[in-house]
Amino acid sequence: MLAAVVTNTVFGFLRFAVMLAILAAGARTVAGYDEPQLATFVWAGQGLIGVVLLWAPQDLAERIRTGDVVTDLLRPIDPLWQLLAADLGRAGYAACTRFVIPVVTGALVFHLYAPRRMITYALFACSALMATIVCFGCRFLVNAAAYWLLDARGPNTLWTLASGLLGGLHFPVWFFPDAMAVALIAGTPFPSIIQIPLDVLVERGSVGQQLALLAVQAGWVVAILALSRWVQACGERKLVIQGG
Repeated sequence: MLAAVVTNTVFGFLRFAVMLAILAAGARTVAGYDEPQLATFVWAGQGLIGVVLLWAPQDLAERIRTGDVVTDLLRPIDPLWQLLAADLGRAGYAACTRFVIPVVTGALVFHLYAPRRMITYALFACSALMATIVCFGCRFLVNAAAYWLLDARGPNTLWTLASGLLGGLHFPVWFFPDAMAVALIAGTPFPSIIQIPLDVLVERGSVGQQLALLAVQAGWVVAILALSRWVQACGERKLVIQGG
């Protein structure tokens, strides 16, 4: 946890330095964000990485490869819901540590944007919870590819690249042309993990727009969990025990 906090904090300084360079070109706002909003976007984003656990060990894929997953299937609880419950518990702990420390560090050095509407805090908490579930589902699907491939390193590499670039981690999705940004938000789950919670937090738009973003997230929660359960059912029928 300490190593992750230090890493995320260091990269927070690097990421915000890039944002400051963009603002130094003379623009007071970039893609609808002013300097305090960008600061909050960066530092809250660095903290949110640990809450949603954007990149995680491939434990499930390894258990599938070795055949140890059979033990999980013999338990009375569905593996999907068991793993989701454990991930939500981990996220709660990360919210108190990996999220708080980078945000406090950023607040001590830079001027962060504080939400002006009290409802934003509740909306952000709800958005962060749904972001965690969506991210869990995506990671589950990537690892479940091992049911057919036996080695999920390839899909995991693609997930690492796509989630950071298209999810709003490296830079806000709204830096893309508007049509592309809207297509990414509505048509892919990636922005629901990082971009949408941060847009809610920095109040980029009205309360109605915040609620619309949460509705998009809710749709992806349902879709990702349904797809994960279907893939798990298919994987159980396709299961190949290799070693172990």
